[in-house]
Amino acid sequence: MDKSRSFKYYTLANENQSQWNGELGPEMGDRRFAYRRQPSFRQSHEPHTPISIHHNDSTKPMLSRTMSSIDMPDGPLLFEETEVAAGGRKGSRGNLSYFYLVVSFFKAIRSGNRYMKRLLWLISLNVAYSTIELAVGLITGRVGLVSDAFHLTFGCGLLTFSLFSMVASQEKPSRFYTYGYKRLEVLSAFTNALFLLFMSFSLAVEALHAFIQDESEHKHYLIVSAVTNLAVNLVGVWFFRNYARINIVYRQAEDMNYHSVFLHVLADSIRSAGLILASWLLSLGVQNAEVLCMGLVSAAVFMLIMPLCKASGGILLQMAPPSVPSSAQSKCWRQITAREEVSDISQARFWEVVPGHVVGSLRIQVKDDASEQSVLQFVHSLYHDLGIHDLTVQTDVL
Repeated sequence: MDKSRSFKYYTLANENQSQWNGELGPEMGDRRFAYRRQPSFRQSHEPHTPISIHHNDSTKPMLSRTMSSIDMPDGPLLFEETEVAAGGRKGSRGNLSYFYLVVSFFKAIRSGNRYMKRLLWLISLNVAYSTIELAVGLITGRVGLVSDAFHLTFGCGLLTFSLFSMVASQEKPSRFYTYGYKRLEVLSAFTNALFLLFMSFSLAVEALHAFIQDESEHKHYLIVSAVTNLAVNLVGVWFFRNYARINIVYRQAEDMNYHSVFLHVLADSIRSAGLILASWLLSLGVQNAEVLCMGLVSAAVFMLIMPLCKASGGILLQMAPPSVPSSAQSKCWRQITAREEVSDISQARFWEVVPGHVVGSLRIQVKDDASEQSVLQFVHSLYHDLGIHDLTVQTDVL
């Protein structure tokens, strides 16, 4: 056989085995294919006669096969030409897609609920205030104003992520995200919780630093900045006053996200109030007032945020849902194993995708003469009463 620089399949059968049957395709003879890969993808220039697998000559097959080779079309060259032709339009399409994304984002906020609109107003107020504070700090050369402006800017970024998760969670599930985008709100709540924990830690370090250093260096507080920041944050507290609780039962993912926004603005309000109180106490001559106020603020923020951090972190780590206690699960196990058709239960896993949506999977071994349908109906009805509506049960027959 002649070697060429293409992919080739060689048959070791006789010529009469290459005949085709109209109904069943090729005759099922002893056909052995030898596969050999050549170092190049170029098409061979040898003449060949394609064999059609259809009786109707008007319909051509996608691949033309000979007794010696399958020829590859010049696909890579066409692909490169397509890429070069589309390269000039990629930049303009990207800019248009970003523009439509921003427009659709604001349209979704406009048609959304009141909390989305209130959060947009709160972000706008914080951005305006932090911009003014940064400009004044740079002009006057005060590092305290610049530092506080960057702190507010980072907080605005987290609030913007919360707003984005509210908008994105309204999208329907897709084939890539089969559960939808609701878990973005849980991730947003967890991000806010981490930020507030970091703020609590930084306030504790600041109080320790004030205790070690001479406190006379810290007597000049930015009263105007603290009062203005407190007023802006109190607006946010009023916007989300319906979630003014520390321990709250999250029925939906939106509840967790709204609660995290409320705790965010509440923690900033407590921080500003602590700075104002420390400045007032120092003006009265109280020793170690900054240490006392910053320590109290740090402890208060830590106690406020820990329940949210545990709840959101537990969902992201796929822990057992608190709405389904272990005693109830053990009772279900006993009721299932008490049936004569069931021999064993294993690999029971339950978790929350978002608050209020519990998912579970279970593996049950049933006997050979058992009715699997009755067992499945019993198991689904049993766990449905516990609030597990999305349950996958695998049955193994012994």
